[in-house]
Amino acid sequence: MTVLDADKFRARLEELRSELESVAAAGEESAAVVELDQTKVGRLSRMDAMQAQAMAQASSQRRKNSLRQIAAALQRLDEDEYGLCAECGNDINPKRLEFDPTAMLCIDCASKAEQH
Repeated sequence: MTVLDADKFRARLEELRSELESVAAAGEESAAVVELDQTKVGRLSRMDAMQAQAMAQASSQRRKNSLRQIAAALQRLDEDEYGLCAECGNDINPKRLEFDPTAMLCIDCASKAEQH
């Protein structure tokens, strides 16, 4: 991979990380504990709040997973291993990396992994 390509992917990964961190900061309030005091909130409203809380927690977990994948991709860039399949060592198609800059597997190895 050329230096120019690595810089492009690093910039894209850092942009994604920044976006996720901004969303995470804004979404912390949604995942807060729902109060049990039914004099303040009716039963149905509380159930809606609990559902919204569960969805916010799931979104938060997905963001954390994405941030871990981004950090791993940036580490691979630092170690000059970015763009190489973690399974077979072959190059990952640049178009695959453009679609998902955190991809660790080439399309063949990813297909095999999904079958198992």
